[in-house]
Order: sequence, then structure tokens, then C-alpha cells
Amino acid sequence: MRLGAALTGTLHTMASPAAEASRRRTFAIISHPDAGKTTLTEKFLLYGGALTNEAGAVKARSGRRSATSDWMALEQQRGISITSTVLQFPYRDCVVNLLDTPGHRDFSEDTYRVLAAADAAVMVLDAAKGIEPQTLKLFDVCRQRDLPLLTFINKWDRPGLDAFELIDQIEKQIGLVVTPVTWPVGIAGDFRGVIDRRDGLFTRFTRVARGATEAPEEIVSPDQAAIDEGPAWNTALDEISLLDEVGADLDIELFQGAQSTPAFFGSALTNFGVRKLLDAVIDLVPSPSARPATDGGIRQLDDPFSGFVFKVQANMDPSHRDRIAFLRVCSGKFERGMVITHGTTGKPFATKYAHQVFGSERETIDEAFPGDVIGLVNATEVRVGDTLWLDTAVEFPAIPSFAPEYFSVARVRDTGRFKQFRRGIAQLDEEGVVQVLRDAELGDQAPVLAAVGPMQFDVAVYRLENEFGAPVELSPTNYKVARRTNAESALAMRGMRGVRILHRADGTVMALFESQYWLERLEADNPDLILERLVAEGSAG
Repeated sequence: MRLGAALTGTLHTMASPAAEASRRRTFAIISHPDAGKTTLTEKFLLYGGALTNEAGAVKARSGRRSATSDWMALEQQRGISITSTVLQFPYRDCVVNLLDTPGHRDFSEDTYRVLAAADAAVMVLDAAKGIEPQTLKLFDVCRQRDLPLLTFINKWDRPGLDAFELIDQIEKQIGLVVTPVTWPVGIAGDFRGVIDRRDGLFTRFTRVARGATEAPEEIVSPDQAAIDEGPAWNTALDEISLLDEVGADLDIELFQGAQSTPAFFGSALTNFGVRKLLDAVIDLVPSPSARPATDGGIRQLDDPFSGFVFKVQANMDPSHRDRIAFLRVCSGKFERGMVITHGTTGKPFATKYAHQVFGSERETIDEAFPGDVIGLVNATEVRVGDTLWLDTAVEFPAIPSFAPEYFSVARVRDTGRFKQFRRGIAQLDEEGVVQVLRDAELGDQAPVLAAVGPMQFDVAVYRLENEFGAPVELSPTNYKVARRTNAESALAMRGMRGVRILHRADGTVMALFESQYWLERLEADNPDLILERLVAEGSAG
């Protein structure tokens, strides 16, 4: 078995949930589009044995090849990650749960949800571009959650920025101390290899044809490297001396406390540096730990089973046309067939159809442990942020929504397709593709779609037409700011110029304003109104 094989043998599965959790490494990858995130993801799978010897070809039961992480047709057309995916594979004696995230700030809300299920993150930077302003929000999301962050400076085999300039960008814009673990010999574009600052050994860079196999790792002694690499070697040693002088050394405690970021240089396309980064995930990323509950208590790893849903996705495979809720296991041992309780409704929930999801592929899973991700198929009442538990009730903190900044009215082009339109809108709302706001008097006739970024509208339109057969037209609105309010304040604001009152499916009342100025003026004139932020605009905080 490919998917189930990641959970190794009987001896391991007889261990306690806490012991099994110690073998888990659950992390997310974040980056700007084109920084190489999807390539790095596939190379991790290559090193973990989840790919054939041709990069990008996932071992499938029928021997066919399929994409690993960017499974949606729109993603493949645009060449960017639009939705998050879950990939599990074995490496060394551990089970790696890799959560691939969207690669654009417009989908930072989806990234936030995924990061709620991760214990750390890998930040991938393009050596030629560094931290790009339009994706700084993604990194802010990670920073706000206090997640340990590893940095991979990619594409060092191509012309790029100075290494110290990149470090300076990270420290100033992300607010983390950079502690390079590997240091490049040769400037970007003239890549000779890396020095591992932990032992001083030089690993020579060797290109691999199309990056289809693991890169040969030729370890060279410092004396031999000095002869072979000449001035480039001496320059690298001088730069390392500067790092030593300022104390930019790996500190695991500071890393796990989200105060510093270990950095690695390499080239994902040619596989160089990938193994050192993956080894760092195993050696440095914390394993799952006890999780705080909303009542102030702690759910220990060996407590009865519990987990929370961080993502809902429909129609991942056109042949299935079903709905999957992705659940992060927080405590206990999951066994397929167990009956657990859905915390939101209090109803029993059968787990006969529990899957392990690998990109768009799936396979029945019989057991899972803290840190693992389970796909619950056709969990129709389960929503993002819901907790499910066995024996002892627990509720984990909710995953907050971002404050939307873009608003458009959606109307179905063909009124004969209204039923499909209504079903599709409801599904996209449940998944969090967009926030759907409804007028109490109009219902689903002309809902307002609210988004963090305009590309979310493109995804919504594409999916409504291609998955639900309901072509739509979007009409932009004049609204710029949204606030959460209550029924009393909503009643007071109805009829005010520049304000519109709408409702979310969960009962939240939203007030939309045409400008920040108008909102502030209304607040000043009416201090008793309840107008709450969802998540601060322009950040994840």
C-alpha cells in the first residue's frame, strides 16, 4: 500500500498515542507563487519514497501518473496553488504530514486554516526575489500563530540577491532572527555547494537531469574544498566568520519558540539541499503536543480521541463528487468504524468512510494518531473549526475568519440553473472559498460574495460553472469594509446611507460600509453601536 504504508508496522501501532505522536512531523509549506513551493513538495515526496524515479509521478494503485499537490484544473492552468492539500509519507523512522498551502495572498485565509493544523512551517524564498510585498501577508499569518519557521532559500543555482541581503529582508520584514544552518559557496548563479555550519563539512553541488533522482551528495573535506573552489571557498569562510561573530547560530529553543528561523540554501529543481532541509524537519520541528481547549483545559495526547476540522473540500475527484472534511487528530488513537461525537450538534458520527488523502487520491485508513490528518467523506454537517471527540467532551478554539476586503453580487446567468447555483453557493460557503453574505429579504437570489483577494472570485466563478453547472455573473459593489454586528445595532443601521446589513449562514450579522472614513464617522456619531473586526485588515492578527 502506498498511502497506508506511511504508518509503519505492528510494533509501532501497538504503542501509545503519545509515543506515536513523537514520530509525527506535521508542517505546512508557504511561499510566493513561482518561488518553487510545489517543486519542493514533490522533491520531499521523492526523498520520502512516495514518487517514482520520475519527479512528479505519484505511485498510484493502477500505475498511472498524477499530479501531487496542484490537483485542481484551474491550478494547473494558472500554474499556482489555489487550494491546500495534504500529503503523508515516511522518512527515516518518522511519519511526515505535509500540508501544502495556496501560493498567493488572496488565499491567505485558507493558509491560516491550514496553519491551525500544523506544528511548524517551511518558508520558501526565491533567491532572486526574496520576500515579495504581495505575499508578506502569508508570512505574517505564520508569525501571528507563533509557528516555528524553517527558511529554504531556493534557486541558488540561478542569478539572485546577495545572501546577507536576503537575511536582512527576513529579519526586518518577518521579525525573526535568521540562523543559517547551511551557507552557500559561490554567489547565486555560481553555486558550488554548501557548508554545513554544524560540522564545517562541504557538500558539493551536483546537477541531476531534470531533478528526476535524488542528488548525489559528495562530502568534501575543508582542505580539499579550499583547493577545488579557490576564492569562492575563502569568501564563504569569511562570511561564516561574520555569522559566528554576531551569534547567528542554530538555537532549537528559539526556533521552537518562533523567535528565530534556521535557513538553508539550495535548488529544489535539481534536488540539491532538499535532503538537508527534510532532515531538519525531522530533527528540529516539534512533534505534536497537548492542545489547549476553549475552557482552559488541556487535551493530553493519551486522552481519548479528539480532533478538529480545518478544511472542507468538495469535488476533489470528478468521479467521486463528494465532500471531504479534513480533520487533524489532536489526541488518542483513531480507529475506523469508531463512533465519535460531533461537538457542534452533539450527534454521533460514524467513521466508516475515513480516508487518508494524498493530493487528489484517497485510500481507506484504519488508524491514525495525533498529528495525522483524516479525510471524513460526506460529513455533510461538519464545518471548518468543528471539534469531534470520543468519550470525553472537548472543544478547541475556533478558527477565525479574515475580514473581507472585496465584495461582489453574484447572479446566475440562467434562471433555470438556480437550484444548481444555490447548491454551489452553499458548498463554496462551507469550504470557505469565499464568504457568502445574504440579504434577509433576497435570500440566494443575489448573494454578496466577500473575499480577502479578488482571485477568490475567479475560483468561485470557475467552480460554480464547471462543478455545479451554474454560470454566474459578478457585479462589483461600492463596499470596502466589513464589521460584525448584532441584531440591535443592525436594526439601528438599516436605512443609513453607505451601509448594508447582511447575514452569514452561521447567523453572524455583517455590516458593510462604502469606506473606512464612513465607518469611523458612523462610530463617532453612534458610540453604542456594536461593530467588531473579524481579523484585522491587512494582517493575520
